[in-house]
Amino acid sequence: MITHKVDEVRAVQYEFEVDIAASPQRVWRSLTDQLGAWWLPDFHMLGPDSIVTLEPVPGGRLFEQCGDKGLLWYTVLAIAPNESLSLAGYCTQDWSGPHSTLLTVKLAAMGKSTRVTISDALYGRVTDEQVASSSSGWKMLFTDGLKRFAESE
Repeated sequence: MITHKVDEVRAVQYEFEVDIAASPQRVWRSLTDQLGAWWLPDFHMLGPDSIVTLEPVPGGRLFEQCGDKGLLWYTVLAIAPNESLSLAGYCTQDWSGPHSTLLTVKLAAMGKSTRVTISDALYGRVTDEQVASSSSGWKMLFTDGLKRFAESE
């Protein structure tokens, strides 16, 4: 039996900023080389023992591994060390999709601090609830995770 479902396709973009009391170099190191140290437990989709890793090169992956299970979060599109990271990801029906996501993280020196600007664009089957959940989730991860970790050293 074949069933068909037609969904509305939308494009939604949101952006927010997080100020971190650390240099851009420190924030960049935290974002790329030490991602697993600040990735919050609630964001481990494969279980509490999973490992989240970023390969900071074009075509690299932001992925999660737990034993034989794996989850590709994003693929690196562009990278400018200490400045910006652009990523593309896909969500299947099992992860509230189908939709794609283009996430960009930009760093800007602000005296002795760094302003991190996160922008995300979602394309596909996207509901207002998904946008609110995604936005609040990224804010939590970058504030309670990255900011807290980068400022702790």
